[in-house]
Amino acid sequence: MAYDLSGMLVIGISSRALFDLEHENAIFDNEGVAAYAAYQREHENVALKPGTAFPLVKALLKLNTLIPGRQLVEVVIISRNSPDTGLRAFNSIESYKLGISRAAFTGGEAIARYLQAFKVDLFLSRDESDVQDAVNGGVAAARLYTAPTNYIAPEDQIRIAFDGDAVLFSKESENIYVEKGLDAFERHENRHRNKAMKQGPFAKLLLSLSAIQKQFTPENCPVRIAIVTARNSPSHARVIKTLRTWNVTVDEAFFLGGLTKSDVLHAFGAHMFFDDQDGHVQLASALVPSGRVPYEGGDLAAKPARRNATTK
Repeated sequence: MAYDLSGMLVIGISSRALFDLEHENAIFDNEGVAAYAAYQREHENVALKPGTAFPLVKALLKLNTLIPGRQLVEVVIISRNSPDTGLRAFNSIESYKLGISRAAFTGGEAIARYLQAFKVDLFLSRDESDVQDAVNGGVAAARLYTAPTNYIAPEDQIRIAFDGDAVLFSKESENIYVEKGLDAFERHENRHRNKAMKQGPFAKLLLSLSAIQKQFTPENCPVRIAIVTARNSPSHARVIKTLRTWNVTVDEAFFLGGLTKSDVLHAFGAHMFFDDQDGHVQLASALVPSGRVPYEGGDLAAKPARRNATTK
């Protein structure tokens, strides 16, 4: 009987995003593939340390234990490793007792085309080119930054935080801000406050998480979602109206008007934060696991930090 992934939240993840392979990656970069392969074989029974996405993946897999007979999440390793060098990743998965049984090891070949084959909803990687290829292929993806030191993951809930424009929502409004400035952006958003924004690259993920939330009561829901955005009043109204149109209720929302996001994310206790701007992700990644969402087709010109009307 064929195994059906439909109806599940499918996470594709590189072995370097799940585990800390920075030392091994340096061997690959500096000494070549043969030295890397030899090192991995020599250490294949030594469990790898957790990487940036490890706390999130562990928490997501725990969802599969909450509803008897129902699997909510599937995690698939999708890696450029060869099957031989990938053995260490599977040995580490077994060591940590993670419920991951499927993998694609492409032996150095591009991986983007396999994401659709595994029906991946979200791809997480440390490799910028693989993430860009995934986004260009229509798959939500983020390049993860180095895991923060001394990070302690919340144990009672999965906590995921999203930026708004160009992440959950389309980059249409963001483009107006970049090209015409704050005043034009605020006029546009106020004029369209009752018109829902188009979906951005991570809208489908938000909808999937919302569907999982609806299978639990608010009192025992294991997933908590926050929007952490540089928008402020009056442009906040369109965010709320858009979520209503999508039939999504987020648990927390922070309209910061240009204030730093990292402290709020630390207080929220995010397992993962997704943003399109390098500056926000760099600061946040020192406190919580974070990933940058690139634009389809490549990045726009560097964007100025958004400020509220009193500080522009």
